[in-house]
Amino acid sequence: MLVTLIRRYSKPYLPQILAVLIFQLASTIATLYLPSLNAKIIDEGVSRGDTDFIWRTGALMLAVAFGQVLTAIAAVYFGARTAMAIGRDLRRSVYRQVSGFSAQDVNRFGAPTLITRGTNDVQQVQMLVLMGLNFMVATPIMCIGGIIMALREDLSLSWLVWVSVPILIAVVGYLVVRLMPLFRSMQKKIDSINGVLREQIIGIRVVRAFVREPYEAKRFGEANRDLTEVSVKIGNLFVLMFPAIGMILHLSTAAVLWFGGQRVDSGDMQVGALTAFLQYLLQILIAVMMGTFMAMMIPRASVCADRIGEVLDVESSIHDPGSPVAPAEKKGRVEFRDVTFKYPGAEAPVLSNISFTAEPGQTLAIIGSTGAGKSTLVSLLPRLYDVASGEVLLDGVPVTELDRADITSRVAAVPQKPYLFSGTIEHNLRFGKTDATEEELWDALETAQAKDFVQEKSSGLNRRVAQGGTNVSGGQRQRLCIARALVTKPKVYLFDDSFSALDVATDSRLRKALREKTQDATVIIVAQRVSTIADADQILVLDNGRIVDRGTHEELLETSPTYQEIVESQLAAEEVA
Repeated sequence: MLVTLIRRYSKPYLPQILAVLIFQLASTIATLYLPSLNAKIIDEGVSRGDTDFIWRTGALMLAVAFGQVLTAIAAVYFGARTAMAIGRDLRRSVYRQVSGFSAQDVNRFGAPTLITRGTNDVQQVQMLVLMGLNFMVATPIMCIGGIIMALREDLSLSWLVWVSVPILIAVVGYLVVRLMPLFRSMQKKIDSINGVLREQIIGIRVVRAFVREPYEAKRFGEANRDLTEVSVKIGNLFVLMFPAIGMILHLSTAAVLWFGGQRVDSGDMQVGALTAFLQYLLQILIAVMMGTFMAMMIPRASVCADRIGEVLDVESSIHDPGSPVAPAEKKGRVEFRDVTFKYPGAEAPVLSNISFTAEPGQTLAIIGSTGAGKSTLVSLLPRLYDVASGEVLLDGVPVTELDRADITSRVAAVPQKPYLFSGTIEHNLRFGKTDATEEELWDALETAQAKDFVQEKSSGLNRRVAQGGTNVSGGQRQRLCIARALVTKPKVYLFDDSFSALDVATDSRLRKALREKTQDATVIIVAQRVSTIADADQILVLDNGRIVDRGTHEELLETSPTYQEIVESQLAAEEVA
């Protein structure tokens, strides 16, 4: 998967990669040429006392060194730009893929691991590409070229190369094999600590309300300790790696000086040749060391690439139709035909044999106990999930045959947990209709009973909103989300328990204003409070995922025991209060 990802995302940058390879090649050749020039100065210039030769060869050495520096800088510059561009494209692909996931797909992976895969995992692959572009050409050429040049200087000392290089490769290979499973475990531990931290941040109010800080601190401590233990094991291997490499380098240097010194003493070898051989041996070992850095990064990057590939290769559980159907009319008629839905892995369906019709100009209400399947039911219309059997129709066409853009233009949903994005109130209201006028925004705010508190601040529509809307109250957040839905002026409104945080008076004013603005639209309301749905044209009573009763408020009071229990429980609660 690592090779596949790099190949796929490096194609647009082949010219830059070619430039990096050329500069790396030039820099490596210059590096290999310098020891040979140094040997000539010692053996031919110094020994003969030829000053002109020393100046000429020294000037050539300076020119080669200067060229080596320039080509090395150019290689690193283009390599860094290319690696960052590949990382950018890869992050964008992961983001777009996750953005197209259905709620079912997101639940399959989990938010913490998706965040890690789109950030930390991509960064590991990006860093491997950077190291690869910097060392990919230099390492093999330096190693092979260094061996050839060393053998040219003195063939009898070549056995030092054949001994030291395999030993170094064996040590590095053993450590890399040990590192692979640890890096895989490390990424999972990062997922875990991200999940715990994300839960604590999102649920900080609940944590503080129940005084669970010590418990959450313990959870985080355990996740943190697990990550630390894996990191320490990896660090221990790194601690072994660098001293081992250093020892091999120093022993090789000592061996060259010992055996080479004997050859110099016997007159079989020149001092310059010995110096050059030593430099070439060090270059060979340094090349192997650079390969070591690559080898250390490959296991972790390979694990990360596999995790990224799992996300990119997932085919969304909800597909857009190949040939979308455009409904002949745009009225907002909603129909459920014998719908059954079951969450993946669940033993029993959440909804069973649901059938009803909601006509334009009418209000359909859904009520039932907690866990009856109310929110799941309304999430089927905008295709957050697809049904297991049966059909959901919008204006006579199954939603599976409609383009998603067509669905969202007709259906506006206010979720059970209202969410606002960081920015301004104006930015949030225009989320569903970017070209909405300021007059339309204020009109929607007035209908949603949010105009007063928005006007209280001098900034008005430019008032800043924190991520998630945490700097406004729950009721204000709900009203702003309702206003956002009203701005789009759809044909179908879905209110999933969107009035629960409002007081009775505000709830009454809001519903009255809504009736005036949604006279030609289909309104579907999920509610816990009977007073919110008492004036609905039709009320569905859900129990254990089935419609047990349906009718108006008055009809259900006479015929539905389940509805009567709900009404009586709420009246009793009001009396107690």
